[in-house]
Amino acid sequence: MRSWIVRFAALYVFNVVVLLLIGLLTPAKVGFAVIWAALIMTLAELWVRPFVQRRMQASAAKSAGTRTRTGEALVQAGIVLIVAALVWVLTLLLSGVHVSIGWNPLGWFGAWIVPPVIIALGGLVYARISGRIETHAGAVYDRAETGIRGSRTADRGTDAVGTASGEARADDARAQGRQELDDGLTAEQRRMLDDLG
Repeated sequence: MRSWIVRFAALYVFNVVVLLLIGLLTPAKVGFAVIWAALIMTLAELWVRPFVQRRMQASAAKSAGTRTRTGEALVQAGIVLIVAALVWVLTLLLSGVHVSIGWNPLGWFGAWIVPPVIIALGGLVYARISGRIETHAGAVYDRAETGIRGSRTADRGTDAVGTASGEARADDARAQGRQELDDGLTAEQRRMLDDLG
């Protein structure tokens, strides 16, 4: 349960930043709707994106033998962008974020094409730094849980153990990064598989 809460919280905060960036760079009006929109976007990225992306990749894999390496890379990039566009549309439909094209020089392109590109790039960045973010969020979660339980008896020895466990988590994240090179899964996909099994 803790790992899901930490993963959700880390992705939520990251999505707040992504949505604020979209609000700054595109005609999308985010404002205070960022709080609810980040929740919608996080749920879409945790539940909808993996399902849709798996289906599309399975469908694309049937004809992978007929494409060149460049063609396959373009197909995979297209899948990522289509899924990011789906996440963007769900966020627009279910939150207070709205797009006003009006006089904006970016117009339709800036409202419907640029945000999914930013979401896709944000997903790549998050996949690279998720281990560090989730380790930090896990430490914050542990401190909060300790504070809620009223365990104020932690002495310096306990702090040293906590620091050692934080270092162990960082070592695990680095090992997981090395493991990613071996099996082709992202850290997020590997964690989801680990949680299932």
